[in-house]
Amino acid sequence: MAEKHTRNKLADPKTQAQWFSNVRKAHQSETTEDYVTLIADLLDAHQEARLSDLAKRLGVSSPTVSKILGRLKEEGYIESRPYRSIFLTAKGWDLAQTCKQRHNIILDFLIALGVSHETAHFDTEGIEHHISKETLNLFQKFTRAQEYRLKGKTS
Repeated sequence: MAEKHTRNKLADPKTQAQWFSNVRKAHQSETTEDYVTLIADLLDAHQEARLSDLAKRLGVSSPTVSKILGRLKEEGYIESRPYRSIFLTAKGWDLAQTCKQRHNIILDFLIALGVSHETAHFDTEGIEHHISKETLNLFQKFTRAQEYRLKGKTS
């Protein structure tokens, strides 16, 4: 028999600790994902990604960006050369594509629910780093079903 979900019941400590651990892991990867995705977007739009552009768009200082870019380089996501743009490695491009797909699934889902475009974009930025594959797959399934229903009504 399926266990009934109750909102006010505390989870057992081991389960709750795992939930919080998963959130901490998501927070650790957020910065990497945000930087790599923004670099990919800048490269796609302007054929270059510069430290100053990243700082401006992320709302952080140039030294902060420089520090994080150093870490991304060590982790194999980017390549940089003195007085040149920042470039993504194959590993960086793969991560950027994965993040963009996840972002678009969540955005499409929120819009399908009727959330305004502005709010959906804002909320997606908060949700995208903390969503499970199971939930993401259900978002995508729901959105596709909605699109199918809408096509049926307009055909």
